[in-house]
Parts: sequence; C-alpha cells; structure tokens
Amino acid sequence: MIARRALLRLLLAGPGVALAAGFGQASAAEVARLQFGELYGQVGPLGMRFSEKALGLRGQPVAMRGFLAPPLKPDARLFVLSAKPVALCPFCQSDADWPHDIVVVFPRAAGEVRLTPSAEPLEITGILELGSSTDDATGFVSQVRLVDARSRAA
Repeated sequence: MIARRALLRLLLAGPGVALAAGFGQASAAEVARLQFGELYGQVGPLGMRFSEKALGLRGQPVAMRGFLAPPLKPDARLFVLSAKPVALCPFCQSDADWPHDIVVVFPRAAGEVRLTPSAEPLEITGILELGSSTDDATGFVSQVRLVDARSRAA
C-alpha cells in the first residue's frame, strides 16, 4: 500500500502515475463532504487557521460543491472553485489576502473538470491539500487545493 505523502509525490510526478499506482478507486461512501464554511476554524484580523475537520481530512479524498471561476489562461492546468459565483478575479489575490471561500483545483487529467458557466454549481472530488503553495507554471499562490480532481454537476 502506498502512503498518502508518497502518493501525492506520484501525483506531482506526472499524469497517469497515480492511476497506475491504483489510486482513485474510493467509493462514494469513502469520500468525505467538506463545505467552504468548514475549511477554517478561525478567520479574523490575525489571519486564518484551518479547522480541525479540514486538518483531519488533509491528504484524503473529499467532495466540495461550488462554482468554477474562469481559468487563468485557456490552457491552464488549474481552476478555482468558489463558494459563490465569482464576480472578482480570484487570481489577483496574494497569499496574505487569500479569500476564505475559494479552493484551487488541479484536475486529474485534461478534461476531467468540466468548464461551466459561473452560475452552474459543480461538485469537485479530489485529494485535499492544505498550506501555502505556489504553482510553478503560473506563480499562483494557494492555501487550499484539491488535486487529482474530477467534477460532476451538483
């Protein structure tokens, strides 16, 4: 059996590696539901702290419902899921100004996350990653990510 951290390293190594390792077979009953309001235990002037629930789900498959923001560029390999339809550019935020109601989505493969109008909700399932990270390809800084993600209509 592959440890979760080793699996995440495989995911970052390239597409298809995790599938070859036997990942992605979790049943719907094994996938925890996580709401945007459950990501942080504290949001205030001193910053944001992840909730106990989010910390407990780190590295595990979770399902979240939300709205897809427009991609950073047409061939971007990441997308942003928001609690509400996006009116402002989520990509214009720094790590310090990170909105508490968005999650960066890294699809399992091209076409795995269906681009939809911002008013149509989606359910995204992926492995939950927490903590500041910068995407090498875009320079985009994120606090919360769903990797190896797939989507379906909510």
